[in-house]
Amino acid sequence: MTARGPRATPAAAAAIVAALGLAACSPATTEDTSADAEVPTGEGVVTVLAAASLTEPLTALAERYEADNPGVTVRISFGSSTTLAQQIAEGAPVDVYASAGESALDLLPEDVAADAGRATVARNTVEIATPPDDPGGVSSLADLADPDLDVVLCADTVPCGKAADEVLTAAGVTPNVVSREVDVKATLTKVTLGEADAAMVYHSDVVSAGDDVRGVEIPDADNVTLVYPMLWFSQDPDVVGFADLVRGTDGTSALVEAGFLAP
Repeated sequence: MTARGPRATPAAAAAIVAALGLAACSPATTEDTSADAEVPTGEGVVTVLAAASLTEPLTALAERYEADNPGVTVRISFGSSTTLAQQIAEGAPVDVYASAGESALDLLPEDVAADAGRATVARNTVEIATPPDDPGGVSSLADLADPDLDVVLCADTVPCGKAADEVLTAAGVTPNVVSREVDVKATLTKVTLGEADAAMVYHSDVVSAGDDVRGVEIPDADNVTLVYPMLWFSQDPDVVGFADLVRGTDGTSALVEAGFLAP
């Protein structure tokens, strides 16, 4: 397989991503839903950097791709969309990048972004998560103004934090924020561990957490919707093949099942 990504070979990709401290997953597979897609080569590595909120569906899709293409490894590192975009700008190897919201794309080098394939693969909304027993008695966005509640948000530099701030500002609600976490999964963990009364995360994260949290939906009129763009940086058959899976019918079904909205 030829080298993919803006700057490095697959072998270098693995080394640099490991050095950056990204958590790698190995997954992959599915039926190609693109009519004119290239035939995968069946060997090599596809390096993916993706928003933390995409962990469950992208891991499952990567496993599907690997099963359908023996010899191919889809290596995914999940984290804050902003952090991942900064790492790409600094030279981290990548074949596919999927972001929560579009603001992080501004951090990508212009030449890299301009030459990439691009598709919107999903949308998402903000939701309040509380422990299952709801110790703070949270039933609406307005309840987060209670100064006795310990509320956790994502960092204000990452998409989930920016979205939460936008919702709170528009509603005129000022919560007692006890911490701001690096990404949406770290934010949700504060609730699942019982270290916060409430957190503002994505609807998909509430769905993926299942019985570990209780979700409090925010009405559409008071909410924001983020789109999830995916970029791929080469025409290598396996890179294109995996991108086609994620943006195709099977990928959309997996994302919707995980709590995302269709593109």
